[in-house]
Amino acid sequence: MAKPPGSTSVQQYEMLSLTHPGRVREHNEDAVAFDTLAQVAVLADGMGGYAAGEVASGMATAQICARIARLKADYPKVSALDLSTELRFAIRHVNAEILRAARGNPQFSGMGATLVAVAFTGNVAVVAHAGDSRVYLLRQNQLRLLTHDHSALQEQIDMGLILPEDAEKVGGKNLVTRALGVDAKLEPDVAMHPMMAGDVLLLCSDGLNDMLSDAKIETVLRQYTGYPSAAARQLVEDANAAGGRDNVSVILVTARLPG
Repeated sequence: MAKPPGSTSVQQYEMLSLTHPGRVREHNEDAVAFDTLAQVAVLADGMGGYAAGEVASGMATAQICARIARLKADYPKVSALDLSTELRFAIRHVNAEILRAARGNPQFSGMGATLVAVAFTGNVAVVAHAGDSRVYLLRQNQLRLLTHDHSALQEQIDMGLILPEDAEKVGGKNLVTRALGVDAKLEPDVAMHPMMAGDVLLLCSDGLNDMLSDAKIETVLRQYTGYPSAAARQLVEDANAAGGRDNVSVILVTARLPG
């Protein structure tokens, strides 16, 4: 894979997370997990009502993180292609586990989760997702969305039935077309992205981007460049100030030079 112009070697990825139930919901069904040593971060937004969604999202984040950590421990020089394959296997496996748990326990019936997972090797980020949780890249103060929502609304936008600027006025925004715990044949989208020192990746549940525009998210990340903990707090506070209609979770990953 060709390096982006001016790229420099990246070997360190600093990670932090923050999650909040929001201002409307009493229960937080989001889950976040990361392993700085294994260079993997996972965020899931649970579905299925009180407690059940939390079970699905917790299973997804814990199992995927653990599987990538085991791979990295066994194969320290793992390639981006290996990571892509392993992420697909991990997501398929936990999807089957969620479906099995839902069938075996009426309390968990209908539970599921949307998911974003990012694993790194060298200068490459491997991004996997299912649903409408997102990954953004801030590079040189420019924000770009790396994932494509699996939602009924996004499908209408893709078909030209709705203009992107009219999306906020249309229903179906939270009707996802792909998620863990829904389809036994779930296939996540997986893509590789070159990383540069100074890049910031933002993983988030839709409780953030439903409340804040991409422009607002970019403004906050730029304002707190070099202070990811403050950026995470500000993003969550702003989402709650804008209504906080859903649980809101973020993981921030900052690419650093080695040493």
